[in-house]
Amino acid sequence: MNKHEDIIRKIQERLSTLSKSERKVAEAILADPKTTIHSSIAKLAARAQVSEPTVNRFCRSLIGSGFPDFKVSLAQSLATGTPYVNLNVEPDDAPGAVTAKIFEAAKNNLTRAQDILPEALISRAVDVLAQARRIEFYGLGASGPVAKDAHHKFFRLNMPVVAYTDILVQRMAAAGSHSGDAIVIISYTGRTLPLIETARVAREAGATVIGITNPGSPLTEHCSIVLPIEETEDTDIYTPMSSRIVYLTLIDALATGVLLKRGPEFNAHLKKLKQSVQDTRLPKVEKK
Repeated sequence: MNKHEDIIRKIQERLSTLSKSERKVAEAILADPKTTIHSSIAKLAARAQVSEPTVNRFCRSLIGSGFPDFKVSLAQSLATGTPYVNLNVEPDDAPGAVTAKIFEAAKNNLTRAQDILPEALISRAVDVLAQARRIEFYGLGASGPVAKDAHHKFFRLNMPVVAYTDILVQRMAAAGSHSGDAIVIISYTGRTLPLIETARVAREAGATVIGITNPGSPLTEHCSIVLPIEETEDTDIYTPMSSRIVYLTLIDALATGVLLKRGPEFNAHLKKLKQSVQDTRLPKVEKK
């Protein structure tokens, strides 16, 4: 990527790795990139509530040169049609605008995640899950329902699988794991202390720990395999929304990968499961 190419997306991708003050600069730019092009460094610093050296430091970390060159890069990015929508929900947004922003954010996060997820790591994770003696999914808070969904997907694959969303149960299960077990820890931030400690306990017990989490987070230090999903939402107030779709989609991909490893002969098992619930549904009524 040259320094003029897709600078807005580059800023968005680095949000989670920036310092608190540099993140203020990034958010001020993303909130109104067109105004930034015509601003002085003093005006941008005031808008972001940081010092002018902080603005320059942010620019140099992004493109290797100062604010004047950064404005040229930003202008070039906008001129070449870089897609950009301010996806922050505002208090006066109408329901239709909120819906559009949330759908757009989900699409953007899916595309970004697909771009950075290494195929080799996904293949390795699928191999580990397909060969596992037992699979356990751990999640807390907003990640708990994702762990439950993973259990729902994987239990049909005729292998021992559970999902735990209780801190103490996770800790005990991790301590009781063995070599050949796969423990998948789902954490949006990768900074939740109980999950970090549980990952350490599981690794020491001999289990293979797969982390679906923010790359470079403390949790990754205790994972055997890390499937990176960048932290793109501010969760200080709201729970993860669009990023949850990314996690659910990745779980679908892993489950499908394991299913394909089972081979076509496994289809008979899936058919039997489907037939077992047919009596619980009303028949479809054809529209006239």
